[in-house]
Amino acid sequence: YGLERLKLLCEAKLSEDIAINNVATTLALAEQHHCFRLKSVCLKFVALRQNLRAVMQTEGFEYLKVSCPSVISELLEFVARISEHSLSTVGYVNDPLADCCNTTGRRVKQRIF
Repeated sequence: YGLERLKLLCEAKLSEDIAINNVATTLALAEQHHCFRLKSVCLKFVALRQNLRAVMQTEGFEYLKVSCPSVISELLEFVARISEHSLSTVGYVNDPLADCCNTTGRRVKQRIF
């Protein structure tokens, strides 16, 4: 029936509408339904310094902590890797996604300044 293709199309559409108020719930659902691309986009969005604190204050984040505690561990590891990368790169713009992806998870070229 082509359900895998439908699932990928739904992931792509949901990835376009990630926002502070829905990302934690979307991340929990991505984990529960094995939507790996959507999960990756959500992790990258939450890990951005300007988003993390706001996301942590949402009801969705509370739901994520209760329903998928392992995702919280993954998020912490992801944030730590981004922090390490930002600190170890000299003369580089402090943009954790600039080396691979934008906030929608699409591949982008690295900017060299």
